[in-house]
Amino acid sequence: MSHGKYNHIDDNELLQRFNAEHDNEWLGILLQRYTMLLLGVCMKYLKNEEEAKDAVQQVFLKAINELHKYKVDYFKSWIYMVAKNHCLMKLRDKGKYTTEINDQLMATPDETTDKNNYIEKDKALTNMAEALLQLNKEQQLCVTLFYLEKKSYQEITAQTDFSLLQVKSHIQNGKRNLKLLMERKANN
Repeated sequence: MSHGKYNHIDDNELLQRFNAEHDNEWLGILLQRYTMLLLGVCMKYLKNEEEAKDAVQQVFLKAINELHKYKVDYFKSWIYMVAKNHCLMKLRDKGKYTTEINDQLMATPDETTDKNNYIEKDKALTNMAEALLQLNKEQQLCVTLFYLEKKSYQEITAQTDFSLLQVKSHIQNGKRNLKLLMERKANN
C-alpha cells in the first residue's frame, strides 16, 4: 500500500493510533518516515553503508519491540537516541571507543575526576548508556539533545514542549543523576 496518503498525519497521531490498535502498520508508516534520517545517523557513526543499513533494520526492530512495551512522547528524538546508542554500542563492541561524551560529562574539575580517569573508557560508555536509560524521560531527552546532539538550550526548547527554564533544569538534574548513577556503578 502507498503510505503517501498518510503524510498529513503527524507522528503523535500515528503513535496514538498504534497505541489504541496495536497495529504495526501505523508503526511501519512512522518508521518509514525516518529511514533516511536514521541511515544518516548510522552512516555518521559506522562510516559503512552496508553496516549502516543493517543497523537501521536493527534499530527498527528494537523500536517496534520497545513501543509495544511503553509509550514514547517525542518519537523523533527517541528514535534518534535509539539509533545513536545502537551505533555507539556497535563501535564499542568493535573496540572503537567514543570517548567524547564521556569526557564531556566527566569534565567537572573536582575530586571525582581523578577517580573517573581510572575507569576504562569503554566501561564508562556502557555505564553511561545504561544510566541514561534510568533517567526520567524529560532528563533523558534534554541530556541527549544537549550532550549527544550538541543542541543549544534554545534549540531544545524549540524541539520539545519544555520552557527554557525546564530545559536547563532537566539538563542540570540529568547530568547530576548521570554522574551519581555512573559513580555508583564504578564503585560496585
